[in-house]
Amino acid sequence: MEIRVLGYFLEAAREGNITKVAGRLHISQPTLSRQLKELEEELGKKLFIRSNYSIKLTDEGMLLRKRAEDILDMVAKTTDEFKSLDDINGGDIHIGCAESENIKYFSRIMKKIQEKYPRIRCHFYSSGTDAVNERIERGLLDFAIIVQEVDLSKYNYLKMPSSDTW
Repeated sequence: MEIRVLGYFLEAAREGNITKVAGRLHISQPTLSRQLKELEEELGKKLFIRSNYSIKLTDEGMLLRKRAEDILDMVAKTTDEFKSLDDINGGDIHIGCAESENIKYFSRIMKKIQEKYPRIRCHFYSSGTDAVNERIERGLLDFAIIVQEVDLSKYNYLKMPSSDTW
């Protein structure tokens, strides 16, 4: 399974039209169709329901869409990490935040860090605790702010003055 083809698959899944996606990706429609068909053959499952002018995801296609988004996020994160290996005063931090009153403390800290180290780039993911915890489990986040109980035995963490855990 090629990363490039997973990107093509995601674009097609989002757009719902192979011709439009092919034009946007600057490849021919038959080439894109063939690559998506080969992906289906490789996985042994039909990913799209095709009609004359549109495509829709099958249940298997919806599963692959979720996994492909995670895979491509991880590839981007890994690429960014390798680009910043020699950059000790900058880089990317991926942070997950569940809604909480204590985010204001974190925001103040991040502002001070970015003033001192302007080449640090923060990427925030906001959702419920379960979704944030799932992303940190898969290595898509470096840091998380959560408000509900989770198994902390796997993590380094800070306990905040109120009920939140960092």
